[in-house]
Amino acid sequence: MERELDFEKTMIDIEKTLDKLRHRDSIGKKGHREQIETFERKLDEMRRDVYSNLTPWQTVQVARHPKRPVLRDYIDMIFKEFVELHGDRAFGDDRALIGGFARLGDAKVMLIGHNKGKNVDENIHRNFGMSRPEGYRKALRLMRLAEKYNLPIVTFIDTVGAFPGLDAEERGQHEAIARNLTEMARIEVPVIVVVTGEGGSGGALGIGVGDAVLMLQNAIYSVISPEGCAGILWRDGSFAAQAAEAMKITAKSLMELGVIDEIIHEPPGGAHRFPLETGDRIKVTVLGHLAQLASLSSEALLERRFKKFSAMGKFDEQK
Repeated sequence: MERELDFEKTMIDIEKTLDKLRHRDSIGKKGHREQIETFERKLDEMRRDVYSNLTPWQTVQVARHPKRPVLRDYIDMIFKEFVELHGDRAFGDDRALIGGFARLGDAKVMLIGHNKGKNVDENIHRNFGMSRPEGYRKALRLMRLAEKYNLPIVTFIDTVGAFPGLDAEERGQHEAIARNLTEMARIEVPVIVVVTGEGGSGGALGIGVGDAVLMLQNAIYSVISPEGCAGILWRDGSFAAQAAEAMKITAKSLMELGVIDEIIHEPPGGAHRFPLETGDRIKVTVLGHLAQLASLSSEALLERRFKKFSAMGKFDEQK
């Protein structure tokens, strides 16, 4: 059964009515075509209106939708010849962060990303998309391999954050993420970053330094979860909606702040309803940026990347 978000209930009721009418029409009960077309128009209008005016907290809910596509879905939809590579050559293989050689259109790339599950068993297997240090070290190993073979890197971000467990801290979680930030800043091949769902804290930044940072319309990108922020500022997680508003975590806000470079618009209704079309839009956008970056020398790439991230953040000096 599909999970219902509060602001989607009316749309889901219309969808159920449409399903019944289409079923009656398919079994020979005539006279429903006009009703079907009327409900279809109404549903399209409602989706466009609702999804073009989501609040930040509603966007958080959509970004976390259990049916929202994860990396494995996008691999099946838009990538070809994916060859997964395992292990960090130091401790083990992290299942929350996967990567390997792949083909996107005619372009050979190194694909790296967080991979949540689609049900309880998969999420446990994937540690809910929260990587341990060996995941970030594996990612860095694959980035260096891409650099060796002069392949562009494409990363997909979708995690609530890096795993905060004791074992991760004992193995140097903070060092692994910091190392990735440093090394990604000077990787001499193009790096495209796509935020597809939740982009949480250092867990996201560990594969988030790129020449182009793209973001799906209904994704979020933040230093902490709204609930975590509310717990700190208000001592009460129920203020998560207010925190989401204040934190500027939506694609629109981050585009205005210069944190991301482009918003990939989702079909009205969200990626969880239209995964194939969303995948196609990601593919076209990523290929466009790869084509733009292909002509740049490694020196020009590094200089451009340095200026990009140095320009982020604004402050006022008060005397």
